[in-house]
Amino acid sequence: MRTIIDALSWRYAVKEFDPNKKLSKEQLGVLLEALRLSPSSIGLQPWKFILVENPDLRAKLREASYGQSKVTDASHFIVFAARKDLDEAYVDRFVALTAKTQGVDAASLSGLKDMAMGALRSRTPEALVEWSARQAYIALGVLLAAAAAEGIDACPMEGFDPKKYDEILGLEAQGLAAQVAVAVGFRSEGDAYARLPKTRFPKEEVVVEMR
Repeated sequence: MRTIIDALSWRYAVKEFDPNKKLSKEQLGVLLEALRLSPSSIGLQPWKFILVENPDLRAKLREASYGQSKVTDASHFIVFAARKDLDEAYVDRFVALTAKTQGVDAASLSGLKDMAMGALRSRTPEALVEWSARQAYIALGVLLAAAAAEGIDACPMEGFDPKKYDEILGLEAQGLAAQVAVAVGFRSEGDAYARLPKTRFPKEEVVVEMR
């Protein structure tokens, strides 16, 4: 049985994807559900995951990604965007959904609303976007681990022009801002990076044990 350590040891940031190999509907569904289930501070989920399948849009995104082939060659391409519209109305929707999910009266969750509103009000609009971006990176980590567990290759990407991404995908009008992206699919046999050993510092250098 493949363990999570086996999966994480197998994965790497794929540089060349095989454009002829595609995820099945079921595989894509697992990845999208993993994103949906990702944790976030207070559970607010201040993000959107944009699954870009349109070839023309992906070609434009490739140009805005300094010509990186993985944008168009990978089976699927997902852009992680931070929400810029976090306000009391959004919190009310979240509290209402929580109440419905847990089968309780929304009034009983006043403490949850107060905590969420406190988190929003304590930050400037710019700081809120930065906070939302950090939450999106949590989801990115979940996706990378889920993909590895499923034997699906992935490559996280920061190497692109966020403003151009926002323009190409119409994110600004939706109150969103692109933060990071990930290409998912299957590695090309010609990707030399697949044969390189993983470079990681030893545990003693990265783990501090305070006993």
